[in-house]
Amino acid sequence: MKDIGFIGLGIMGSRMALNLQKAGHALTVYNRTLEKAAVLKKQGAKVVDKPSAVPFENEIIISMLSTPETIRETALGPDGFLEKMSPGTIWLNCSTVNPSFAKEMEKTSETRGIRYIDAPVAGTKGPAEKGELVFLVGGNTTDIVEVQPLLDRMGKKTLHLGKVGHGSNMKMLINLLLAQSMLAFSEAMVLGEQMGLAQETLLNVLLNVPVTAPFLGLVRTKLENSDYEANFPLQWIQKDLHLATTTAYEQGVAMPSLNVAKELYAMAKQNGYAKQDFSAIYDYLKKG
Repeated sequence: MKDIGFIGLGIMGSRMALNLQKAGHALTVYNRTLEKAAVLKKQGAKVVDKPSAVPFENEIIISMLSTPETIRETALGPDGFLEKMSPGTIWLNCSTVNPSFAKEMEKTSETRGIRYIDAPVAGTKGPAEKGELVFLVGGNTTDIVEVQPLLDRMGKKTLHLGKVGHGSNMKMLINLLLAQSMLAFSEAMVLGEQMGLAQETLLNVLLNVPVTAPFLGLVRTKLENSDYEANFPLQWIQKDLHLATTTAYEQGVAMPSLNVAKELYAMAKQNGYAKQDFSAIYDYLKKG
């Protein structure tokens, strides 16, 4: 059993860390809001008040943070953890970042003798709680073999996609499809209701035709009940779309529909939907 440092205890990170703890791993955890560590602390985790205190005697540091800016500050800021990691230890970054940032962090880690693994996840709150995430991994094969038992505790599948950056490449594509599928479905629903079709009829039909993304069936109750408790907060999918547009710019690829989707989610965020589930884009369009 390896001793693990875990940084970032939001909707996803808290559940991932708890699954590691249930498997018997000793955890040292950090979160800006220390109250979010209460459950883990009660069950034996060591809670520290700054990122630089996490690496002490821990062989692997796992981060699950919201944005590249937050990661940079947490890893490299005045109380950053990277400087305190011992050479040869592993930084497993499960946060969603743009691929160029992942490559930058790999190079920065290498200068300190740290092994960096790019491992964003596909899945939301439910799969995180059940240990059913899919890990999209880029990195050295030997390093990935070393962390595989941890990935198996937190997820149901690991896809090794090649070198560092390729995990983030794939996560950009998945979230691009996720956000735009939700948006297109919401627009169809709003138009259908405006034409006089009942919401129930629309859901019964549109969720059972082959052109509809399968995951949309999972958000049906949210749309029916206007209950947008966050599984995947809208502000974070908008952030991911921004990272995808940044990546498209870096690659010299025009992405017109992606940019429109990003701005629609941004408008919803600015109008009070930031912390609600991303499926609340339907409610925003319906009221707009």
